[in-house]
Amino acid sequence: MGKIAFVFPGQGAQAVGMGKDVYDALPHSRAVFEKGDEVLGFPLSRLIFEGPDSELKQTLNTQPALVTTSAAYLEAIRQHGVNPDYVAGHSLGEYSALVAAGALAYEDAVNLVRLRGRFMEEAVPGGQGAMAAVLGAEREALAELCRSISEAGNAVELANVNCPGQIVISGSKAGVEEAAQRIKEIGGKRAIPLEVSGPFHSSLMKEAAERLAAELGKVTINTPSVPVVVNVNATAVTDPGEIRELLMQQVFSPVLWQDSVEWLIAAGVDTFVEIGPGSVLAGLIRKIDKTVKVVNINSLESAAAGW
Repeated sequence: MGKIAFVFPGQGAQAVGMGKDVYDALPHSRAVFEKGDEVLGFPLSRLIFEGPDSELKQTLNTQPALVTTSAAYLEAIRQHGVNPDYVAGHSLGEYSALVAAGALAYEDAVNLVRLRGRFMEEAVPGGQGAMAAVLGAEREALAELCRSISEAGNAVELANVNCPGQIVISGSKAGVEEAAQRIKEIGGKRAIPLEVSGPFHSSLMKEAAERLAAELGKVTINTPSVPVVVNVNATAVTDPGEIRELLMQQVFSPVLWQDSVEWLIAAGVDTFVEIGPGSVLAGLIRKIDKTVKVVNINSLESAAAGW
């Protein structure tokens, strides 16, 4: 029998009203939202359920909102008794994965990502950084283009290697704009600017990573119940000290999502269960390998149906 991986979405999957169905129907899921409100000291759940969208989109709100909603849907499917062989998350989703594996307490995770969001927003003054999704470019060619632009003085780097033909770049506004203008030189189709508050997963985030490292040092990280396939090196990790170090590095390192999915498939995973709002990861996984089974748990109905 094939193996199962639980995977968790990152920033961009958020939507006002997410998780309200399991909050209303399931006490264990409701308790997650209530605990988040208590830990953070403000009504996060009200912001998630009622908005406004402009406030939910702020990084320091988006990050705890997504971890909370993913944890609530996780509670909704735990009653079915299905356990993963591996867990993974896209960027911020790595914290949800660590909660699922018991490596991080939810209370610690939601507090950490609130701080992580704030540190990332504060690392680069508004308007100085940017990100863009590049379609149709070969990975090595895009990396070389970014290197040449960076060496000329405008930082730009690969930020998310999502799936074949979809890579996000990040860096200074000038660097990202130049790379976007030159995409066709390397056979790419186009670059789409992203609405983000900073150049995430680039070397410009190193100050944020240093601030996060201090906070990571204050929390307990347990040995996970199942291996966590991490963004930084796309391999399975179980050592708490290594997890702590890689969470810090993740802030300024590219998210190797395609590599992570390919590693999981090579390890025998044939069923991916995306837990949390939206279906972004399901789409990426299908573009990486059409033969694997992908299930979305993003509603009360889907949680109840199982798979």
